[in-house]
Amino acid sequence: MTALYIDADACPVKAEAEKVATRHKVHMFVVSNGGLRPSQNPLVETVIVPDGPDVADMWIAERATTGDVVVTGDIPLAAKCVEAGARVLKHNGEALTAANIGNVLATRDLMADLRAADPFRQGGGKGFTKADRSRFLEALERELRAAARG
Repeated sequence: MTALYIDADACPVKAEAEKVATRHKVHMFVVSNGGLRPSQNPLVETVIVPDGPDVADMWIAERATTGDVVVTGDIPLAAKCVEAGARVLKHNGEALTAANIGNVLATRDLMADLRAADPFRQGGGKGFTKADRSRFLEALERELRAAARG
């Protein structure tokens, strides 16, 4: 049975994911360190994990498996979930797969090194757009259908 895991800290598409999960009748886990208003939707389970670095990520990584879908912007978590056979989407709809996760991880590490070497290179990147939200909805729909087909 497919489950949808949301790495909810700083996730801009929780509401959209809930709508798609409800349409597909998929159980959704919204995982965070707290500060979220629980959904009244019976298909949505809010999971509050203890404070600590990567505790929410570890909770998801321990459970996500083949047939599940994970939504996260955390690249190391995405790599663990891809390795476990889960389908992974970033908030902008970009799919992270076995074919591209190595390059994405390498780019993340390179950018972290560049930021550490240059204190003036601390930009936050581009903002989240309506187009990103739309791509995410299309991608989540596609991934949940693919997961259901098995």
